Order: sequence, then structure tokens, then C-alpha cells
Amino acid sequence: MKCIACLQDNTLALNVYVQPRASKNRVAGMHGNAIKICVTAPPVENSANEAVIHFIAKLLGVSKSSVSIKSGTQARNKKLIICNLALKEAQEALTRAL
Repeated sequence: MKCIACLQDNTLALNVYVQPRASKNRVAGMHGNAIKICVTAPPVENSANEAVIHFIAKLLGVSKSSVSIKSGTQARNKKLIICNLALKEAQEALTRAL
């Protein structure tokens, strides 16, 4: 998967493309080199970003504090940093979601 990269031991970078105001929270496939994430939250007052963090944390089985947005807080294309997760586990979870 080109959308995920290992930065250090158990620290990953994940490229996501976010569609706010969707009908439900879900993984909608790939969008270029990013995973497309649909969230019901609107893109105002950081609510869509918080929804993405919550959704990814639940999807990958890590705490919300393990997921942060490194870049793209005001854009649809975002780079997330995920701590405390092995690359293989992340790839398996994302493959199941796709």
C-alpha cells in the first residue's frame, strides 16, 4: 500500500483524503495514493478532523491520542501520524476495510 509508510518502530504515516458531510463514516476506497475516508461531520471548527482521528483510531484499534494530523488540517488531503502500531497490523486492518 502506497498510502502508508513506516517512520520508526511502531510509528506510521498514513495519507488520507477526507470527504466531510457524508451520509455515514466509512472507508470509501482509494483516492490516488491516499485512503478515502468519509465522515459525517462538517468541515467547520475542526469537527471533521476530530471525526477522522476518531474513525482511524477505531479502525486501527489504537487510542485517539495515538493518531494526530501532521499536515493538511484545513485541506482534504491529510497526512496522519499513528503511534504504537506495527506496519503489518495497519496494512491488515486497512485491507479489511477496503
